[in-house]
Amino acid sequence: MMTPSAGADEDRAPTAPAEYTLGGSDPAGLLSAAHGLRPKDIESVDRLMGAMAQLRDAERELSEASSRYMQLGSTDMRALHFLIMCENTRQLATPGAISRRLELSSAATTKLLDRLEAAGHVAREPHPSDRRTVVVRISPSTRAAAERTVGAVQSRRVEAVSRLTPAERETVTAFLLDLARLLDVSDVDWAQGPTAPSPTDP
Repeated sequence: MMTPSAGADEDRAPTAPAEYTLGGSDPAGLLSAAHGLRPKDIESVDRLMGAMAQLRDAERELSEASSRYMQLGSTDMRALHFLIMCENTRQLATPGAISRRLELSSAATTKLLDRLEAAGHVAREPHPSDRRTVVVRISPSTRAAAERTVGAVQSRRVEAVSRLTPAERETVTAFLLDLARLLDVSDVDWAQGPTAPSPTDP
């Protein structure tokens, strides 16, 4: 059952900033189905939008604080997280695997690893079975620092999820997957970048 911690009622039911409310973003219901909602429904939708906005803000602040503490950029932080995940799952992290995970070119990945290795965050070692590549490992001190700070805060997600019943988790999971599907722009023309103007355009 969803039960907020003591004194957290207001945090669990935030008021949405005006830009996230239906009244502020789509008062006539031209972009959504808001015109079919009752006032009480609109209020609950706005509160959910507010909660999502609050979560995005918290995640952005955590990401920025993590980068400041580790003195690394966001791509560097993603690389370190991937290396920790590889160690946890006993996978070998090769430059190619890092390149695919971060969606970087081979040249950009090499620069990334050079930078992290020079700072003492990673080390490159011979691959145990493939002489054509190497294995990248995160340094014990960097891993410990990341887990003691960033990792400790990130783990609080599990604390929140564990307070839900199995049925509630299924509901939240279905909602998030549906939302991700609706917000996917991989097949949307305008999201692929600007196109050359038509000869008839002014």
